[in-house]
Amino acid sequence: MTRWAIEQVTSPDQIDAVLAIEEASFTNPWTRVMYLAELENPGISYCFTASDPAGRVVGFCSFWRVLDELHVNNLAVLPDTRRAGVATALLNYVLAYGASLGARRATLEVRRSNEPARLLYERFGFTVAGVRRGYYTKPVEDALVLWRDGLAPADRRP
Repeated sequence: MTRWAIEQVTSPDQIDAVLAIEEASFTNPWTRVMYLAELENPGISYCFTASDPAGRVVGFCSFWRVLDELHVNNLAVLPDTRRAGVATALLNYVLAYGASLGARRATLEVRRSNEPARLLYERFGFTVAGVRRGYYTKPVEDALVLWRDGLAPADRRP
């Protein structure tokens, strides 16, 4: 049993915790308006949070399911909780959930310099398929485009 409780974001009042993690994690974070727009696309757009045993939201992962593909948009963990298995738990959950929705492969972009994230994704079988030059801002940096094929179909959601 995981020590992280994973829950789907389904209402605007859950967005504050996601935004706090965005602000702590990214130099160009998504906004409340962006996440509210995501909530208006059920069946395509999903966001899950991970909470610690005290109920504090410590990480999140958002993704789109497009046909048979899962597109990870954001995966982040509060700085004081990193390297404790939160991102691993979220990614395990999201990949299984996506597979249960019919996704057979997954993709994402990651900053070239973000070695901890790259190593996490490699552990999950993602490989570099391309580069998006100057994709990120603040600072400008290339994105590595990663793909993973072979998401296993699941009989039910995790």
